[in-house]
Amino acid sequence: MTFVTSMAVILFDMPQARYEIFLPCSMSWKRAEIEESPRKSLMVEHLATSAFSGYPVSEVSPFIGGSVRVKASALIFLNAALLLTACAGSDHLISSGDRYVAGADISETYALGAGDKVRMTVFSEPTLSGEFSVSTDGELSLPLIGNVAVANMTLSQVTGQVQSLLADGYLRNPRVSMEIISYRPFFVLGEVKAPGQYAYASGMTALNAVATAEGYTPRASKKIIYIRRFGEKVEQAYELTPNLRVMPGDTLRIGERYF
Repeated sequence: MTFVTSMAVILFDMPQARYEIFLPCSMSWKRAEIEESPRKSLMVEHLATSAFSGYPVSEVSPFIGGSVRVKASALIFLNAALLLTACAGSDHLISSGDRYVAGADISETYALGAGDKVRMTVFSEPTLSGEFSVSTDGELSLPLIGNVAVANMTLSQVTGQVQSLLADGYLRNPRVSMEIISYRPFFVLGEVKAPGQYAYASGMTALNAVATAEGYTPRASKKIIYIRRFGEKVEQAYELTPNLRVMPGDTLRIGERYF
């Protein structure tokens, strides 16, 4: 395998063919890191999947008009914007971090959002207690105090805010407790048998999510998963391991396997 930073050329051999990829962008990987990394095949598969939609590529070279020319079983033309997008955000494979911490409790740091449902208890005030859902506007509609903005706030922050509002002319020394009884759903797309929206369960992993969507299709890549966090516009590539956790509101995408 070779790597040339000025032209971003990657050459690699597969059992049945030799592949050459030319990218018109600057990659952050160093030659030694690629050659010595035990995960180099994983990175190469991710790169080819992201930048070339997985076509078996034997040659890619600059082409007139801002696009690229791909030589495989046929000539395939890809917009240069796709390559630039891949180089800007998709070439970094995440394999560690908070999502890989087994058994971590998210309730204390979890930021509420649309679709979450909480149970509020106001002690000695049963008419004010109940179950309430966060609206699409990020608000809870509560007795007496009306709509309360809770989006991107933790449960403890919301509890303190509600308690302060109730104490402001409504109740004397109110005591409030809250708990999350259901989280916003997550979504599974791509190479699974039943893509769609599913209810989140505490402690869910990416493999649990795939099983919930009835498993992989025959063409699914089982090494990498793409995750877009709730409220974000860009997905990130993660190494798919048994410890990789799913968060409420995540959009998961299973890519297609080409090698």
